[in-house]
Amino acid sequence: MYHDKRFQTDPTFPFVCFSHEQVKESTTGSFLLAEKDKFFDITNHILDIDQSVLSNLSTRMAKGDVVRPETDKEKDCFQLLHDLDHVGGRVQGSITSKKYMRHELNALMASEGAPSWYITFAPSDQTHPICLYWADSKETFSPDLRSKDSRIDLIANNLVAGARFFNFMVDLFIKHVLGVGTDHPGAFRKTSSYYGTVEQQGRNPLQIDGCFFCISSGVAGIP
Repeated sequence: MYHDKRFQTDPTFPFVCFSHEQVKESTTGSFLLAEKDKFFDITNHILDIDQSVLSNLSTRMAKGDVVRPETDKEKDCFQLLHDLDHVGGRVQGSITSKKYMRHELNALMASEGAPSWYITFAPSDQTHPICLYWADSKETFSPDLRSKDSRIDLIANNLVAGARFFNFMVDLFIKHVLGVGTDHPGAFRKTSSYYGTVEQQGRNPLQIDGCFFCISSGVAGIP
């Protein structure tokens, strides 16, 4: 983080790196699918699929209609989409990966019940001295009073520092507020499980939307 920031401050590096990572994950998913016994069945589905039926289903789904397969050709199209999910599920940010996340959360709620708390956690990277220190090139920490524009430019030119700061704050929240991995309960009693998703909107910093489940106290009148 401190001795060489050329890659951190390169504006194109995050996009190139993320693109290569997506290609690698999709390729790995394709190889895993090709090693399965149903690979030849999938190739036959692709070759025999009715393009007009597939286009019609895509148009109806894009409009938000609830589409259920009725004919054999429509069932073949849905089977093809299901097979392709095995590849897209490994790619971060894909529609399939988001669907898998909804399944994980539904399974967690089926196991633990309704969440005890819903949270939105958005640490401010532009005003925190730790993040400003990681984004700067100085090795010696000094709490300088920077202008707003200076702080924004410093964080915008070093996305790695912002991501590392966000991960650092989330780990602290999980450890000290939720009490996960410690010998003491969290601020809201002992946490049995938690789930969260990270998002970024516009030019705002990263934020996490999630929920966590607390173990019941077992005392009447106290949840």
